[in-house]
Amino acid sequence: MTSYRIPFDVLENFSRDVLIKIGVEPQHAAVVADILTESDRRGHETHGIGRLKPIYYDRVKKGILETAVKYDIVKETSTTAVIDAHNSLGHPISKIAMQMAIDKAKQHGLGMVVCRNSTHYGIAGYYTSMAAAQGCVGMCGTNARPSIPPTGAVENMLGTNPLAFAFPTDEDFDFNLDCATSIAQRGRIEQYVRENRPVPAGWVIDDKGQPCSDAQQVLTGLTKGTHALLPLGGAGEELGGYKGYGYATVVEVLSASLSQANFLRALYGTKPDGSAGPIELGHFFFAANVEAFTTLEEFKKSAGDIMRELRTAKKAHPEDRIYVAGEKECEAYHEQIKLGGVIIEPANQKAIDAMRAEQGLTQYVFPWDAKQDVPITMTEEKPNLKVCKYPEGAVQNMCLDKSMYVGDGCYHACSCHVRK
Repeated sequence: MTSYRIPFDVLENFSRDVLIKIGVEPQHAAVVADILTESDRRGHETHGIGRLKPIYYDRVKKGILETAVKYDIVKETSTTAVIDAHNSLGHPISKIAMQMAIDKAKQHGLGMVVCRNSTHYGIAGYYTSMAAAQGCVGMCGTNARPSIPPTGAVENMLGTNPLAFAFPTDEDFDFNLDCATSIAQRGRIEQYVRENRPVPAGWVIDDKGQPCSDAQQVLTGLTKGTHALLPLGGAGEELGGYKGYGYATVVEVLSASLSQANFLRALYGTKPDGSAGPIELGHFFFAANVEAFTTLEEFKKSAGDIMRELRTAKKAHPEDRIYVAGEKECEAYHEQIKLGGVIIEPANQKAIDAMRAEQGLTQYVFPWDAKQDVPITMTEEKPNLKVCKYPEGAVQNMCLDKSMYVGDGCYHACSCHVRK
């Protein structure tokens, strides 16, 4: 099967409408869809549209994830707050929590908000970007389903526990570091399964301490507890695996102990009878108002100067460029916009087709729906373009170049419809 590029707004609208169909309120569905699409925009396909079905849609259908977004502020001071999310969708809750932290920082210099009983919230860097955009240093993290073993062990106990930082600069992008505390995160394994790729050596061990390269076996084993993702630094202490283990533990404590959230084995998402249950996580969000320390302009210039000087380091062969955190994501965003959106590979096409069929979203028509015998005719209005004979009522913005819309038809350069 062929992979296709789909415009970001189409994917975002589709994701939102899928979530609305399964009971999520429109304003909250829009937040989830925005964050999923933003991950794809930044080139982080591991947390984009590919996760809509397995992580959110399927869990709602199984009754282990609530569609209603409801929360209580169980404790609050001028600079802190504790939120109980009641198994709500993590994205809207986390956006609310980070904005609370930013608002407190703007008023008092610092703000920190923690959450309990929340759920998967997408890319951590989305929330730190909120802080940077508002003149703050942002930090956030979350615990997750057990995936990482302690150094010297083979049992997965800690989650991949991402830790993210962002701050404004005078460059074209904010510094934004969003990293799992494992070498690779679960989403990367899911991506390798979809792409039928082997897992690189050194990423994973089984319960006997042996490496494993079969992506599907690893993904299954992570759920069963027979496989574990190694922490940053890898197995043992020789290359510093204890450092990744230590940072993962820091995230676990800040996510769970401050908010009194679940932790470690309690996050397997398994009920006493062995059936699937909610995976209720803890998060933390921190913001520091730059102007409580120095002027925003001075901070941005200093941060930018540091980044520019880093790029002057003597390069290792055969590298021709040095990057700083956030730079590749910025370039990926502009490149994908230019190319027309995100690549949807066959596995994701099947997932999208399943959700569309189950929810009756027939107004969405995608390039892979076209059969070989679909008539393609030249148009009189723009003879250098072709019109795709989609069914009446089909979504119109299927073209990769939106300037090519004409009337009610979906016009496109002939290469757009099947571009890989």
